[in-house]
Amino acid sequence: KIWEAIWRIYRIQAICMLPFVILAFVGVAIFVDDWTSFLPVIITCMLVALAHIFSYAPRSGLRAAGYAWMEAWTKVIERLVTMSGYLILYYIGSNSVESYALAFLFGALIGLFSALMFARKVLKTSSNNSSWEELGECWIDNKSLILQSLPFAITLGILPYVIRIEKFIVAGTIGVDEAALFHVAQIAWLAGLVVPQAMRAALLPILGQRRNDETKFITSVEKSLDLCFGLLPVGLFGGGLLIHFLLPIAFPEQYTDGSLGASAVDLFMILLIGWCLTLLATPSYTALQAGENPWKFTMFIGLVVVFATIVGFLLIGTMAHSPSRGLYGAAIASSLSSAFLLLTSIHLARLWVIIRQRKTEFITSIALASITCFGFITNSLLALSGLVLFMFTPRGWKAMRSTDF
Repeated sequence: KIWEAIWRIYRIQAICMLPFVILAFVGVAIFVDDWTSFLPVIITCMLVALAHIFSYAPRSGLRAAGYAWMEAWTKVIERLVTMSGYLILYYIGSNSVESYALAFLFGALIGLFSALMFARKVLKTSSNNSSWEELGECWIDNKSLILQSLPFAITLGILPYVIRIEKFIVAGTIGVDEAALFHVAQIAWLAGLVVPQAMRAALLPILGQRRNDETKFITSVEKSLDLCFGLLPVGLFGGGLLIHFLLPIAFPEQYTDGSLGASAVDLFMILLIGWCLTLLATPSYTALQAGENPWKFTMFIGLVVVFATIVGFLLIGTMAHSPSRGLYGAAIASSLSSAFLLLTSIHLARLWVIIRQRKTEFITSIALASITCFGFITNSLLALSGLVLFMFTPRGWKAMRSTDF
């Protein structure tokens, strides 16, 4: 029934999309000066957004049916096509924004079509005797389905601000050059977030299936924590060393020599602490998302955004007179938001029992990861302290190879 559900979702999306498309065109015409000059880029970017929105249904269908690896491949294919387009444009010396936007659109469309192709291959069946109730009570009618999905729709609207709020505050209080520098550091950090995002995508259907069986639910959370602890030192040292050598090669010198107030490499090392905290939070916020009350997850994301905004203004706004301090304040604010994300998700998912049992692992991992990042920034032997964390890797490897997650 999942294949039919995908097309049912498409019909609902098409109806819900119309007022937003009209509102977008009216908003652009009112608020964007000389908007006709940017019309090709605006339309292209709008189509990119629609392609991504319409790819959610087949990708979610693949994940729900146990084909998370296929869903992952659709994203890999999309990124490969997009990056190939960017590289071709860069190689021929193109500086056309429209051309890069078209490359982005082409990648998004390939990702959508590959998701549909994979979903059709493994989900479409000749038999259509099953009822909608088999997918859950909310599938009985469209009204119930829309009401059930509403918190996730709101969450998707809020979610982008979780990782961008510090950058907006830097641009508004310090300047766009400093925001560009922070963005360079954040690009590398965002690349690392692919790991917890992939874990969440794979873990979500498992926890959703087991949410009414507390024993199996806790077992899955425990094994996912084993995997997180095992991956943490790999990402910590892999990311730290890669960015230390790669960032100065990939970006102009002013982004790494401190002439703009700070080095993007040093900012990344502070953000790396936040990556470690986000990785450790993956099981708890996925457990929260898989729970029976979707509004709880929406409230959780809203709290994180509010916290990030308040801390961002406190740390960045009060140091805006000094670009260097303001930028470091932004990086620290981002990592503090990740810490808040970890603690809040644990509390709302009611996983303190597990945390108390594994408090030594949590304290050791967070403390040594922080010391290691400080060692990276100061180029001291403290960076080697995190090598102790590799003692968690064998258990993480065992969890990853487990067939009964």
